[in-house]
Amino acid sequence: MTRVTVSDSQLAVLSARLRPSWLRCANDYNLPASAISLDTLLCTAELRQARARMGVTMRICDPELDRLQAIVSTLDYNVLLADPQGIVVAHRGDAPQEKGCRRWHLWSGANWNEARVGTNGIGTCLVEQVPVTVHREQHWSMDLRYLSCSAVPFYGPDGQLAGALDASSTRPDPSERISTMMEAVLIDAARRLERRSFLEAFRAHTVILMGEGAGISLPMVALDESRTIVGATFAARRLPGLGDLENHCVRFDLGSQAALASGFEEAERGVVQGALAMCQGRVTAAATLLGISRSTLHRKIKAMGGRSNLARMTARSALQAQERRVSAVQPSSIRPCRVLAWKVAAERGGHTPD
Repeated sequence: MTRVTVSDSQLAVLSARLRPSWLRCANDYNLPASAISLDTLLCTAELRQARARMGVTMRICDPELDRLQAIVSTLDYNVLLADPQGIVVAHRGDAPQEKGCRRWHLWSGANWNEARVGTNGIGTCLVEQVPVTVHREQHWSMDLRYLSCSAVPFYGPDGQLAGALDASSTRPDPSERISTMMEAVLIDAARRLERRSFLEAFRAHTVILMGEGAGISLPMVALDESRTIVGATFAARRLPGLGDLENHCVRFDLGSQAALASGFEEAERGVVQGALAMCQGRVTAAATLLGISRSTLHRKIKAMGGRSNLARMTARSALQAQERRVSAVQPSSIRPCRVLAWKVAAERGGHTPD
Protein backbone atom coordinates (compact mmCIF):
# COMPACT_ATOMS: atom_id res chain seq x y z
CA MET A 1 0.00 0.00 0.00
CA THR A 2 1.29 3.42 -0.96
CA ARG A 3 2.22 5.55 2.01
CA VAL A 4 0.27 8.83 2.22
CA THR A 5 2.28 11.96 2.96
CA VAL A 6 1.46 15.58 3.68
CA SER A 7 3.78 18.44 2.74
CA ASP A 8 4.87 21.39 4.85
CA SER A 9 3.21 23.76 2.39
CA GLN A 10 -0.14 21.98 2.90
CA LEU A 11 0.18 22.22 6.66
CA ALA A 12 1.20 25.90 6.51
CA VAL A 13 -2.20 27.04 5.22
CA LEU A 14 -4.11 25.20 7.96
CA SER A 15 -5.05 26.50 11.38
CA ALA A 16 -3.15 25.14 14.37
CA ARG A 17 -6.20 23.06 15.38
CA LEU A 18 -6.38 21.27 12.03
CA ARG A 19 -2.70 20.45 11.46
CA PRO A 20 -2.64 17.53 13.94
CA SER A 21 -5.71 16.07 12.23
CA TRP A 22 -4.07 16.16 8.80
CA LEU A 23 -0.99 14.49 10.24
CA ARG A 24 -3.16 11.76 11.78
CA CYS A 25 -4.86 11.21 8.42
CA ALA A 26 -1.48 10.68 6.77
CA ASN A 27 0.56 8.97 9.48
CA ASP A 28 -2.00 7.06 11.56
CA TYR A 29 -4.92 6.37 9.22
CA ASN A 30 -3.04 6.40 5.88
CA LEU A 31 -6.15 7.78 4.19
CA PRO A 32 -5.92 8.69 0.49
CA ALA A 33 -7.16 12.25 0.12
CA SER A 34 -8.63 11.70 -3.34
CA ALA A 35 -10.62 8.49 -2.90
CA ILE A 36 -12.63 8.42 0.32
CA SER A 37 -16.14 7.04 0.04
CA LEU A 38 -18.65 7.87 2.76
CA ASP A 39 -20.12 4.84 4.52
CA THR A 40 -23.68 3.81 3.77
CA LEU A 41 -26.16 5.33 6.22
CA LEU A 42 -27.07 3.08 9.12
CA CYS A 43 -30.25 1.09 8.75
CA THR A 44 -33.23 1.82 10.99
CA ALA A 45 -32.35 -0.88 13.55
CA GLU A 46 -28.70 0.24 13.77
CA LEU A 47 -29.72 3.87 14.14
CA ARG A 48 -32.18 2.92 16.90
CA GLN A 49 -29.39 1.16 18.78
CA ALA A 50 -27.06 4.16 18.39
CA ARG A 51 -29.76 6.46 19.75
CA ALA A 52 -30.42 4.13 22.69
CA ARG A 53 -26.74 4.32 23.65
CA MET A 54 -27.06 8.11 23.94
CA GLY A 55 -29.31 7.65 26.99
CA VAL A 56 -30.64 10.81 28.60
CA THR A 57 -29.32 13.03 25.78
CA MET A 58 -31.85 11.69 23.29
CA ARG A 59 -34.70 12.36 25.72
CA ILE A 60 -33.94 16.06 26.14
CA CYS A 61 -32.19 17.16 22.93
CA ASP A 62 -35.16 18.06 20.71
CA PRO A 63 -35.80 21.59 22.08
CA GLU A 64 -32.12 22.51 21.83
CA LEU A 65 -31.77 21.14 18.29
CA ASP A 66 -34.89 23.03 17.20
CA ARG A 67 -33.61 26.22 18.80
CA LEU A 68 -30.20 25.84 17.16
CA GLN A 69 -31.70 25.16 13.75
CA ALA A 70 -33.86 28.28 14.00
CA ILE A 71 -30.67 30.31 14.46
CA VAL A 72 -28.43 28.78 11.77
CA SER A 73 -31.01 28.00 9.09
CA THR A 74 -31.03 31.65 7.98
CA LEU A 75 -27.42 31.10 6.86
CA ASP A 76 -28.25 27.86 4.97
CA TYR A 77 -26.73 25.66 7.68
CA ASN A 78 -28.07 22.37 8.99
CA VAL A 79 -27.72 20.91 12.49
CA LEU A 80 -26.34 17.47 13.35
CA LEU A 81 -26.09 15.65 16.68
CA ALA A 82 -23.46 12.89 16.76
CA ASP A 83 -22.50 10.25 19.31
CA PRO A 84 -18.92 9.87 20.67
CA GLN A 85 -18.03 7.63 17.71
CA GLY A 86 -19.10 10.25 15.16
CA ILE A 87 -22.41 8.63 14.13
CA VAL A 88 -25.15 11.18 13.47
CA VAL A 89 -28.15 10.28 15.65
CA ALA A 90 -30.31 13.34 14.93
CA HIS A 91 -30.44 16.13 12.38
CA ARG A 92 -32.36 19.30 11.62
CA GLY A 93 -32.62 21.02 8.25
CA ASP A 94 -34.97 22.89 5.96
CA ALA A 95 -37.00 20.83 3.50
CA PRO A 96 -35.55 22.46 0.33
CA GLN A 97 -32.07 21.30 1.36
CA GLU A 98 -33.07 17.69 2.09
CA LYS A 99 -31.76 16.24 -1.16
CA GLY A 100 -28.36 17.92 -0.78
CA CYS A 101 -28.11 16.89 2.89
CA ARG A 102 -28.72 13.25 2.04
CA ARG A 103 -26.17 13.37 -0.76
CA TRP A 104 -23.49 14.82 1.52
CA HIS A 105 -24.48 12.59 4.45
CA LEU A 106 -25.60 15.49 6.61
CA TRP A 107 -28.22 13.05 7.82
CA SER A 108 -29.06 10.67 10.65
CA GLY A 109 -27.12 7.42 10.36
CA ALA A 110 -24.02 8.96 8.73
CA ASN A 111 -20.59 8.11 10.14
CA TRP A 112 -18.19 11.06 10.43
CA ASN A 113 -15.49 9.33 12.43
CA GLU A 114 -12.16 11.00 11.61
CA ALA A 115 -10.39 7.68 11.07
CA ARG A 116 -12.88 6.81 8.30
CA VAL A 117 -13.39 10.08 6.41
CA GLY A 118 -10.44 12.23 7.46
CA THR A 119 -10.49 15.76 8.84
CA ASN A 120 -14.06 16.98 9.33
CA GLY A 121 -16.01 18.99 11.90
CA ILE A 122 -17.61 16.18 13.90
CA GLY A 123 -14.80 13.64 13.79
CA THR A 124 -11.99 16.08 14.49
CA CYS A 125 -13.73 17.89 17.35
CA LEU A 126 -14.40 14.52 19.02
CA VAL A 127 -10.70 13.63 18.82
CA GLU A 128 -9.43 17.03 19.96
CA GLN A 129 -12.38 17.77 22.31
CA VAL A 130 -12.31 21.44 21.31
CA PRO A 131 -14.47 23.53 18.93
CA VAL A 132 -13.41 22.98 15.33
CA THR A 133 -14.29 24.58 12.01
CA VAL A 134 -13.33 22.81 8.78
CA HIS A 135 -13.97 25.03 5.77
CA ARG A 136 -14.07 23.69 2.22
CA GLU A 137 -10.52 22.69 1.15
CA GLN A 138 -9.49 22.27 4.79
CA HIS A 139 -11.20 18.86 4.72
CA TRP A 140 -8.74 16.04 4.22
CA SER A 141 -10.86 14.45 1.51
CA MET A 142 -11.11 16.35 -1.75
CA ASP A 143 -14.64 14.96 -2.09
CA LEU A 144 -15.72 17.16 0.84
CA ARG A 145 -14.24 20.42 -0.41
CA TYR A 146 -17.69 21.96 -1.01
CA LEU A 147 -18.72 21.66 2.64
CA SER A 148 -18.17 23.92 5.63
CA CYS A 149 -18.56 22.36 9.06
CA SER A 150 -18.31 23.81 12.58
CA ALA A 151 -18.59 21.43 15.52
CA VAL A 152 -18.15 21.40 19.29
CA PRO A 153 -18.06 18.47 21.72
CA PHE A 154 -20.53 18.27 24.58
CA TYR A 155 -20.48 16.33 27.85
CA GLY A 156 -22.99 14.11 29.59
CA PRO A 157 -24.23 14.06 33.19
CA ASP A 158 -21.46 11.62 34.12
CA GLY A 159 -18.80 14.13 33.10
CA GLN A 160 -17.74 12.10 30.07
CA LEU A 161 -17.68 13.05 26.38
CA ALA A 162 -21.24 12.49 25.13
CA GLY A 163 -20.98 13.52 21.49
CA ALA A 164 -20.75 16.52 19.17
CA LEU A 165 -23.01 19.29 17.91
CA ASP A 166 -22.39 20.31 14.32
CA ALA A 167 -23.60 23.00 11.94
CA SER A 168 -22.78 22.26 8.30
CA SER A 169 -23.55 23.88 4.97
CA THR A 170 -23.36 22.64 1.38
CA ARG A 171 -23.38 26.28 0.22
CA PRO A 172 -20.93 28.01 2.56
CA ASP A 173 -19.67 31.56 2.41
CA PRO A 174 -16.31 31.28 0.59
CA SER A 175 -14.71 33.83 2.94
CA GLU A 176 -15.26 31.77 6.13
CA ARG A 177 -16.40 34.96 7.87
CA ILE A 178 -19.17 33.37 9.92
CA SER A 179 -17.16 30.49 11.38
CA THR A 180 -16.32 32.33 14.63
CA MET A 181 -19.96 33.23 15.15
CA MET A 182 -21.04 29.67 14.36
CA GLU A 183 -18.67 28.21 16.96
CA ALA A 184 -19.98 30.64 19.60
CA VAL A 185 -23.58 29.61 18.86
CA LEU A 186 -22.64 25.92 19.08
CA ILE A 187 -20.78 26.38 22.37
CA ASP A 188 -23.86 28.00 23.89
CA ALA A 189 -26.00 25.12 22.61
CA ALA A 190 -23.57 22.54 24.00
CA ARG A 191 -23.70 24.14 27.46
CA ARG A 192 -27.49 24.25 27.35
CA LEU A 193 -27.61 20.59 26.29
CA GLU A 194 -25.29 19.57 29.13
CA ARG A 195 -27.37 21.57 31.62
CA ARG A 196 -30.61 19.94 30.47
CA SER A 197 -29.16 16.42 30.61
CA PHE A 198 -27.63 16.98 34.06
CA LEU A 199 -30.88 18.33 35.51
CA GLU A 200 -32.80 15.44 33.97
CA ALA A 201 -30.37 12.82 35.25
CA PHE A 202 -30.35 14.27 38.78
CA ARG A 203 -33.95 15.49 38.88
CA ALA A 204 -34.44 14.09 42.41
CA HIS A 205 -31.40 15.90 43.82
CA THR A 206 -30.24 19.38 44.68
CA VAL A 207 -28.23 20.71 41.74
CA ILE A 208 -25.74 23.52 42.26
CA LEU A 209 -24.27 25.64 39.46
CA MET A 210 -20.84 26.76 40.66
CA GLY A 211 -20.35 29.83 38.54
CA GLU A 212 -20.64 30.15 34.78
CA GLY A 213 -17.32 28.61 33.78
CA ALA A 214 -15.33 29.64 30.75
CA GLY A 215 -15.37 26.56 28.52
CA ILE A 216 -17.83 24.25 26.83
CA SER A 217 -18.89 22.61 30.10
CA LEU A 218 -20.81 24.17 33.00
CA PRO A 219 -19.48 23.50 36.54
CA MET A 220 -22.41 21.76 38.25
CA VAL A 221 -22.70 19.26 41.10
CA ALA A 222 -25.63 17.23 42.40
CA LEU A 223 -26.20 16.57 46.10
CA ASP A 224 -28.42 13.95 47.70
CA GLU A 225 -30.51 14.53 50.83
CA SER A 226 -27.46 13.97 53.06
CA ARG A 227 -25.49 16.69 51.15
CA THR A 228 -23.27 14.04 49.56
CA ILE A 229 -21.97 14.76 46.07
CA VAL A 230 -23.54 12.16 43.79
CA GLY A 231 -22.79 13.78 40.42
CA ALA A 232 -20.46 16.31 38.83
CA THR A 233 -20.10 17.70 35.32
CA PHE A 234 -16.91 17.71 33.27
CA ALA A 235 -16.07 21.28 34.37
CA ALA A 236 -16.93 20.68 38.03
CA ARG A 237 -14.54 17.74 38.20
CA ARG A 238 -11.72 20.10 37.33
CA LEU A 239 -12.39 22.71 40.03
CA PRO A 240 -9.46 22.71 42.50
CA GLY A 241 -11.70 22.80 45.55
CA LEU A 242 -13.53 19.60 44.66
CA GLY A 243 -10.43 17.45 44.55
CA ASP A 244 -9.73 14.56 42.19
CA LEU A 245 -13.20 13.10 41.73
CA GLU A 246 -11.99 10.59 39.17
CA ASN A 247 -10.09 8.69 41.87
CA HIS A 248 -12.74 8.84 44.59
CA CYS A 249 -15.98 6.99 45.16
CA VAL A 250 -18.41 9.49 43.67
CA ARG A 251 -21.75 7.74 43.44
CA PHE A 252 -23.75 8.35 40.24
CA ASP A 253 -27.13 7.17 41.45
CA LEU A 254 -29.33 8.14 38.50
CA GLY A 255 -32.22 6.04 39.74
CA SER A 256 -32.49 7.37 43.27
CA GLN A 257 -35.88 7.04 44.95
CA ALA A 258 -35.07 9.66 47.55
CA ALA A 259 -37.90 11.81 48.84
CA LEU A 260 -38.40 14.87 46.66
CA ALA A 261 -38.76 18.47 47.76
CA SER A 262 -42.29 19.78 47.92
CA GLY A 263 -41.48 23.33 46.88
CA PHE A 264 -38.96 26.09 46.50
CA GLU A 265 -38.77 26.77 50.25
CA GLU A 266 -37.61 23.21 50.85
CA ALA A 267 -35.13 23.54 48.00
CA GLU A 268 -33.70 26.72 49.54
CA ARG A 269 -33.42 24.97 52.91
CA GLY A 270 -31.52 22.13 51.26
CA VAL A 271 -29.09 24.51 49.55
CA VAL A 272 -28.36 26.43 52.77
CA GLN A 273 -27.94 23.19 54.68
CA GLY A 274 -25.59 21.86 52.01
CA ALA A 275 -23.49 25.04 51.97
CA LEU A 276 -23.09 24.93 55.77
CA ALA A 277 -22.14 21.27 55.63
CA MET A 278 -19.56 21.91 52.91
CA CYS A 279 -18.06 24.76 54.94
CA GLN A 280 -18.12 22.80 58.22
CA GLY A 281 -20.66 25.15 59.80
CA ARG A 282 -18.81 28.39 59.05
CA VAL A 283 -21.45 30.96 58.16
CA THR A 284 -19.07 33.42 56.51
CA ALA A 285 -17.61 30.76 54.24
CA ALA A 286 -21.08 29.40 53.42
CA ALA A 287 -22.31 32.90 52.55
CA THR A 288 -19.34 33.39 50.22
CA LEU A 289 -20.06 30.04 48.59
CA LEU A 290 -23.70 30.97 48.02
CA GLY A 291 -22.81 34.43 46.72
CA ILE A 292 -24.80 36.29 49.40
CA SER A 293 -23.87 38.46 52.37
CA ARG A 294 -23.27 37.03 55.84
CA SER A 295 -26.23 38.98 57.27
CA THR A 296 -28.54 37.66 54.55
CA LEU A 297 -27.54 34.09 55.32
CA HIS A 298 -28.11 34.67 59.04
CA ARG A 299 -31.64 35.91 58.26
CA LYS A 300 -32.34 32.85 56.13
CA ILE A 301 -31.07 30.50 58.86
CA LYS A 302 -33.27 32.24 61.42
CA ALA A 303 -36.29 31.94 59.15
CA MET A 304 -35.60 28.21 58.80
CA GLY A 305 -35.70 27.60 62.53
CA GLY A 306 -32.18 28.54 63.52
CA ARG A 307 -28.84 26.78 63.51
CA SER A 308 -29.98 24.06 65.93
CA ASN A 309 -32.80 23.00 63.63
CA LEU A 310 -30.49 22.92 60.63
CA ALA A 311 -27.91 21.02 62.67
CA ARG A 312 -30.48 18.38 63.61
CA MET A 313 -31.44 18.02 59.97
CA THR A 314 -27.80 17.69 58.96
CA ALA A 315 -27.13 15.07 61.65
CA ARG A 316 -30.21 13.08 60.70
CA SER A 317 -29.25 13.12 57.02
CA ALA A 318 -25.70 12.06 57.86
CA LEU A 319 -26.99 9.16 59.98
CA GLN A 320 -29.24 8.02 57.15
CA ALA A 321 -26.33 8.17 54.75
CA GLN A 322 -24.16 6.13 57.11
CA GLU A 323 -26.86 3.51 57.47
CA ARG A 324 -26.99 3.18 53.69
CA ARG A 325 -23.21 2.87 53.74
CA VAL A 326 -22.77 5.50 51.11
CA SER A 327 -19.16 6.39 50.42
CA ALA A 328 -18.53 9.62 48.58
CA VAL A 329 -16.09 12.48 48.51
CA GLN A 330 -16.88 15.47 50.74
CA PRO A 331 -15.03 18.54 49.50
CA SER A 332 -13.21 20.31 52.30
CA SER A 333 -13.14 23.61 50.52
CA ILE A 334 -14.52 25.22 47.41
CA ARG A 335 -13.10 28.38 45.97
CA PRO A 336 -15.45 31.39 46.25
CA CYS A 337 -17.92 31.42 43.39
CA ARG A 338 -21.46 32.38 42.57
CA VAL A 339 -23.81 29.48 43.28
CA LEU A 340 -27.30 28.93 41.93
CA ALA A 341 -29.31 25.89 42.97
CA TRP A 342 -32.31 23.89 41.93
CA LYS A 343 -34.22 21.20 43.77
CA VAL A 344 -35.43 19.32 40.72
CA ALA A 345 -38.92 17.97 41.27
CA ALA A 346 -40.14 14.75 39.73
CA GLU A 347 -42.88 16.48 37.84
CA ARG A 348 -41.95 18.75 34.92
CA GLY A 349 -42.36 22.44 35.31
CA GLY A 350 -41.38 22.65 38.97
CA HIS A 351 -40.30 26.11 40.15
CA THR A 352 -36.56 26.74 39.80
CA PRO A 353 -34.54 29.92 40.26
CA ASP A 354 -33.65 31.73 37.04
